Amino acid sequence: MRLKKYGLIALLLVVTMVLAAGCGGEKKEAASGESKAPTKPITIIAPNGAGSGWDLTARSVAQVLTEKKFVTVPMPVENRAGGGGVVALSHMVENLKGNDQNLIVYSPPLLLVNLNGQTKYSYKDLTPIARLFSDYELFGVYKDSKFHSLDEVMDALKKDPKSVKIGGASAPGSMDHLAFMMAASKKGVNIKEVPYISFQSGGELTAALLGGSIDVISTSVGDTLGQLEAGNVRALAVTSPERLKDPRVANVPTLKEVGIDETFEVWRGIFGPPNMPEGTKKYLTEAIEKMAKSDEWLAICKKYSWVPTYQPGDQFGKYLDDQNKLMGDLLRGMNLIK
Repeated sequence: MRLKKYGLIALLLVVTMVLAAGCGGEKKEAASGESKAPTKPITIIAPNGAGSGWDLTARSVAQVLTEKKFVTVPMPVENRAGGGGVVALSHMVENLKGNDQNLIVYSPPLLLVNLNGQTKYSYKDLTPIARLFSDYELFGVYKDSKFHSLDEVMDALKKDPKSVKIGGASAPGSMDHLAFMMAASKKGVNIKEVPYISFQSGGELTAALLGGSIDVISTSVGDTLGQLEAGNVRALAVTSPERLKDPRVANVPTLKEVGIDETFEVWRGIFGPPNMPEGTKKYLTEAIEKMAKSDEWLAICKKYSWVPTYQPGDQFGKYLDDQNKLMGDLLRGMNLIK
């Protein structure tokens, strides 16, 4: 009887241990899905120099998150320029895997540098946190230009593709180039012959237009607002699906209004490194969602004519899948990739 008693006790102990282990596993699993507030500074990387669109985005995000205390640790911005975003992307993937102290901002070049073969890394190697806003491209000319409409530009290009110089603040095969050539191809222009001149910054681009080195600019709406207000640049069209609400560009027609049934969106989003810890990812996702709804963030978007298009990470990831296919089809249609 005593042996049977001890055997029963031993069996009960084993069962208790198994149940405890199972409960502990469930508790651990639940805990892994909880937000984890950071205890050290979180650096936001801008893949280009100070004053660039990526830099402005990173600093605007850091400003609102910290001033509103949605994030309670410092958020310095680090500029890591080179290769149209390739240098920063390689750094994130190769050196910061599993890191919980870094974020990075990106836009369509994140897709393009992989599609055109500049790097083996892609958006799939990062952790999408949120889509923040969308900007659109604007085509414009100097105030005294002989061109008064986009139709006039396209007519000149159809007669002689080399007669009009197009300038942008992104590399050949990137946003500014693609946006204009997409529109030109729809108008029957031989885009392979159209000269496109790339500049390192919006300031250099504007100087070239005002100095007569180029005839037409293709760049983001936000980068042209100052010159539009000063009256130095005349806008011909924007690539948004409908007219923008910003009064500074509200009278600028869309591509569709000038007979080109296309749009071109320049999204901007924020990402973490590969394998970012789930607790940190959840914390930052919640913080950025609060930021996206705040008056302070909406005021910044209004200032720069950014269109708020917030999406959380999972939805943003699906959006990127669609954009990657769209960009790939566009590049192949322009014979820029095979």
